[in-house]
Amino acid sequence: MDAPTNTPIPAARPAKPFPYARAAALPALLRTRIVIIDGAMGTMIQQHKLGEADFRGARFAGHPKDLKGNNDLLVLTRPDLVAAIHEEYLKAGADLVETNTFGATSIAQEDYGLAHLAREMNEAAARIARTAADRHSTPDKPRFVAGTLGPTPRTASISPDVNDPGARNVSFDQLRDAYREQAQGLMDGGCDLFLVETIFDTLNAKAAIFALDELMEERGERLPVIISGTVTDASGRILSGQTVEAFWHSVRHARPLAVGLNCALGAALMRPYIEELARVAGDTFVSCYPNAGLPNPMSETGFDETPPVTGALMEDFAKAGFLNLAGGCCGTTPAHIAEIARRVSAYRPRGLRDPLFTPLVAD
Repeated sequence: MDAPTNTPIPAARPAKPFPYARAAALPALLRTRIVIIDGAMGTMIQQHKLGEADFRGARFAGHPKDLKGNNDLLVLTRPDLVAAIHEEYLKAGADLVETNTFGATSIAQEDYGLAHLAREMNEAAARIARTAADRHSTPDKPRFVAGTLGPTPRTASISPDVNDPGARNVSFDQLRDAYREQAQGLMDGGCDLFLVETIFDTLNAKAAIFALDELMEERGERLPVIISGTVTDASGRILSGQTVEAFWHSVRHARPLAVGLNCALGAALMRPYIEELARVAGDTFVSCYPNAGLPNPMSETGFDETPPVTGALMEDFAKAGFLNLAGGCCGTTPAHIAEIARRVSAYRPRGLRDPLFTPLVAD
């Protein structure tokens, strides 16, 4: 028998938790209209066709490993470029900009020999995004900075060796420590909320959630958390094997401000999964920022969908009542975000059915 959805679970925190120290206006805004997330940072960086020297800068000119492709390092070597991309998305209508820190954990940076710079990268990235967001914020349209925590290139649930199912190349504690270091830098740099995104392994996400809870408890400052998984194929499951509903019940204890899906298959193929998530997660807000369709190496952005196509698909999601936050992932540009913002603005945001988690999203 299927487990009933939205059944009460034991409270993981006090009945009256301390309020958000930052982004206090965001929960009320999510009840008022669909909030716009920015688009792909990597896609915009790729359009600049940077060379090895751009990634190295003067500081890393003699570094022994190749650095081209390490987009997170650009917050130290090309902060002007990262800032300009944030500016473009803010001008396109984004309410929320993501820090350029998708791979800025010590675990991911080991590949480049830069693990020791993880905290510095995150703090720098948050400061760059903070400056841009503050420049565009107005009383009528506040802008927010989401500190991005990516999945890392390692998975705690799946063996990297087909001949040894029990093998692992990372532990829960290693992930927790890496995420905690990343979050410290993001908080110090001034992010408003945390975004645990592109989750393909729920155990990795749980390590991030644990690290965030530890850090915020220690600092006495609670920031909203958004959790976003990614469906990897037509099975409707994330890579570690969970359905969308199972994924939600696995992270529900964290009481996120929002839960959602990003990246993956593009909006057209994502529809049944975001619909399912909107149905089962009745007690929290729902986000969706898909790729611009499927990969297409012949396209300028590397993906199929033009801004009008992506905008129309997201409008359908808004019209169906699935969304509280909408934006774009791989292949999306400021033009995509502007089109999404224009099209979803006519629709009310999805309402919350169950008041179970209201204390954590109270104004």
